[in-house]
Amino acid sequence: MARFLYSAAMSLDGFIAGPGGDMSWLTDYLGPNPVVDELIPQVGALLVGGRTYGGDDPLRGREGEGKAFGGGWEGPQVVLTRRPQVTPEPGVTFVSNLNDAVDAAATAAGDEFVSILGANVAAQCLALGVLDEVLVSIVPVMLGDGTRLFERPGGARVRLEQISRSHTATLTSLWFRVIRP
Repeated sequence: MARFLYSAAMSLDGFIAGPGGDMSWLTDYLGPNPVVDELIPQVGALLVGGRTYGGDDPLRGREGEGKAFGGGWEGPQVVLTRRPQVTPEPGVTFVSNLNDAVDAAATAAGDEFVSILGANVAAQCLALGVLDEVLVSIVPVMLGDGTRLFERPGGARVRLEQISRSHTATLTSLWFRVIRP
């Protein structure tokens, strides 16, 4: 049975993207991340938000641009969007309904992780009760504004249990399990 994991790099002040979805801030911090390197072979499918799928890429103009995990992963992607692309892309399924997207991603992942890319999709999965784990790599920078890791105005408290933590010279990775009531 697939597990749903939201993984993201985050500034110290809680943003995963700068204003307007800008990801260029992350370019200076790209490099080896042993936690992500161990995760990649365990990912069976991606569940991606439409803005994330069509958005900015910290690898713009570099090798790995436009590829999941910088080209370190290949497999099925399910994109949750209100505006599906007209031209089909190999390995990419466009879905406009969250429940259908979750089902398609879980089926594609099998017994592996569904890696969620996009803050809005992650928040929707949390509200739906399917988010199992959160992996956040904290980058030593403060952006001041942008897209938060989680945005849930008026939302209820969510309890987490730490699974692991690790440090490299440029980031700290924290992995949590979502505790369901």
